Amino acid sequence: MPSSPWTKPDTSKRPIAVIGGGVMGRRIAMMWISANFTVMLCEKAVDYGGAVGYVQEHEAEQAAKQGTEPAELKATNSLEEAVRDAWMVIEAVPEKLELKIDLMEQLDKLAPPDCIIASNSSSLRSSQMIVKTEKNYRICNGHYYMPPDQLFFEVMGCGYTDPEIIPFLMDKAAQAGFSPVHAKVESTGFVFNRIWASLKREILLVMAEGVSDAHTIDEMFKSWFKATKGPCLMMDTVGLDTVYNIEVVYAEQRGVDTRAMNWLKENFVDKGNLGAKGGKGLLG
Repeated sequence: MPSSPWTKPDTSKRPIAVIGGGVMGRRIAMMWISANFTVMLCEKAVDYGGAVGYVQEHEAEQAAKQGTEPAELKATNSLEEAVRDAWMVIEAVPEKLELKIDLMEQLDKLAPPDCIIASNSSSLRSSQMIVKTEKNYRICNGHYYMPPDQLFFEVMGCGYTDPEIIPFLMDKAAQAGFSPVHAKVESTGFVFNRIWASLKREILLVMAEGVSDAHTIDEMFKSWFKATKGPCLMMDTVGLDTVYNIEVVYAEQRGVDTRAMNWLKENFVDKGNLGAKGGKGLLG
């Protein structure tokens, strides 16, 4: 890999920009703020989609766990303002490739040259998002799960990522209370995502075929795996539109069975029943 102009940014005074204040964006922002990293949250909605309220409700409790003091949360609907001085930008918009390609183009133009741009995508590779960008040496995937309950953080390069960014970002994530993992080669889906996706797909098929219902599945899953939450509750929490969008990517890029995806779309997504985001979910 040719040398890149990337140098380690100063993380003591510059903020992290989180683009998107949805289910994941607000949780990511809360974790970094709780670890005393200032965050600029950029969200289109005037009320920031309830994201600010979520951060304010949970930051003190999380900071106490880590023995830190919460930093400042700033909110804006201006992308330029959000990334102007950032040392890292976290892209946390919906799982749609064209949307991410356009956003990456804007971020590449607006963010400082040493700013790391990390996509939170759980299924799309950052190499697919750089068709309109130039400073690809600082672009990567930095995928979070559902903090503060699940703290694994997976880092994967785009094929042009400066290799020094990977350990640097993993070290900073560890400071923020995450458990960093390096996905060593590019993959459609990360280490756990690929395993979890196959489980979700089969669970949805069990319901689609009328074999059983969400409540029974969750109770059996919790008993077998000593889990506190069942898979249907987890899918409802993430949002069934997100579950569907991820399945679309897997269907297109991995050629997986589409029956579960089609059932989910017809019976839930098309009807606006997205789980915690609104309407009914798998659990009713």
